[in-house]
Formats: sequence, structure tokens, C-alpha cells
Amino acid sequence: MITVSAYAKINLALEVLAKREDNYHEIVSIMQTVCLKDVLTFEVADEISLKCDVEGLGNSDNLVQKAAELLKSETGYSGGVQAKLLKGIPVSAGLGGGSSDAAATLKGLNTLWQLGLSIDDLASLGVVLGSDVPFFLHGGTAMVHGRGEKVRVMPPSDLGWVIILVPAISLPEKTAELYARVTCEDYTRGALTRKLEARIRSKGDVPPQLLFNVFDNVALDAFPALAQYRDVLYSLGVREIHVAGSGPALYAPILRKEIGTAVQAILEYRYGWQAYLTSTCTFDKSLT
Repeated sequence: MITVSAYAKINLALEVLAKREDNYHEIVSIMQTVCLKDVLTFEVADEISLKCDVEGLGNSDNLVQKAAELLKSETGYSGGVQAKLLKGIPVSAGLGGGSSDAAATLKGLNTLWQLGLSIDDLASLGVVLGSDVPFFLHGGTAMVHGRGEKVRVMPPSDLGWVIILVPAISLPEKTAELYARVTCEDYTRGALTRKLEARIRSKGDVPPQLLFNVFDNVALDAFPALAQYRDVLYSLGVREIHVAGSGPALYAPILRKEIGTAVQAILEYRYGWQAYLTSTCTFDKSLT
């Protein structure tokens, strides 16, 4: 049996450049893993099965099971796996939990089943499961482009502590709906992302004023209630608030851990909201 951690991500920068002929959008983004995580355990079995501690997620629609089935089909492996998923990443929040779980499954089973595949091999399978999966096979800090499947690993960023607030709001087919709301007026040329990339490569730090997400305004239109959550964060002295991915989770850098601890406590105990204080993290490549 082996255990693998699947980390959440935030987008330090995310720009949409254009709409592609395949109906996906051409993007450029800097993604960053954070220490908020799911935990998966894998044990060799005759068939593929999945159990999850969140009701309704332990089924064939889960990307963990889809990743296992894809890997078995593509490699001709004859056995199976009993997978268990403990969720720590909020679902459908823009934090990449499903894609991270898929990547962790590909890595974990590559080891458990002794397949000997490279990261590039796994990435070519991962993109079938989701555009973000190749990034999670690398983790840490990375520039992604195309529809998100092309990954260029960067030096670790020094963003430090991050507060993440997960609003109790949802939207059916969220990602597709949010991208459908992006218009040509929202398109940029990627200059903001490249500027932040240059800063991280030269100095490692992430000036908060260089953070950017095209969905900051789009998400407010799609989730009108999001403004309340953002305004409360602002009232607590939090600045440079952005959505994670396409939302609705909000994140913001925090200068000191003790400040973040106080903000998290207020959000949880005064407002009853789901909030996390976490930090950026590099990636454990021991299973690759």
C-alpha cells in the first residue's frame, strides 16, 4: 500500500488570450501549489474500486477512478487497485482538487503497478482527464499555456502565507459557464503573466500588485453573492483578493502567519465560513 498527497493550487496570474478553434480558450497562467491537500491511499487488488469520505464522490465519475482505468487501459496492466480518497480540498472551488487527485493517482499507480512511465508519459495521459492534470504532475510553481496542458516549471515562488475563503455558493457546470462569460474585451496578450514570471525567476518574490486573474470580475458577475465575501475580507484588512481558478474560492497573500490566523478565526467563528490559512509548497517527486 502507498499513500500520496494531492495538493491544491491557486493561480498567481491567469490571462485568456483568445478562443481556439476547438472551443477551448488559449490561456497563459502561473500556477502555484499550496499545502491544502487531499490524501489518497492505493492497494493492489483484482479490480479498480474507490472509496471516498465525502458522500457522492466515490463513484465512476470521480477522476481518481477515471485515471486508474485510463492508466490500466493504456498500459495493459492486468490487475486493479483499491483506492481511498480523503478530501481536504473543497470541491468545485477553483482549487484544482479533482485534477490534483487524478495526477496523484497516475503517479501513485505508476509506482504501485511498477509501470516505469516518465512524467512526460503520464502527462500525455493526464491531459485526457483534464487540462490542469499535467501541471499537478509537476507541482510547485509553473507557467502553463495552451489550454493549460503545456507546463514550464519555474523556480519556487516566495509568496508565503495565503488565506483561502470558500464561499457557500455554486453554479452548475461552473468552469464551462465561467469561460462562456469571457468576452473578447477580457482577452489580453499575456504581458502581465510574463512580467510576474520574470520577477519570480529573477528575485523569487511575488509582489501582490502583480497578481492577476481574468475571472476576478467575471466571477463576480456569475456569483453575485461573491461580493459579500470579498467585502468582508477587505474589511478585515486583507488586500489583493483574487479568485482561485475560475472561483468561487477567494485567496489573498498574508504578510504574517499571526495575522492570517486571526483572519481565519474571524471568518470561521464570526461568520461561519469555510476558510483556510495555508502556504505555498514545492512538490514531492518521490513517486515519479
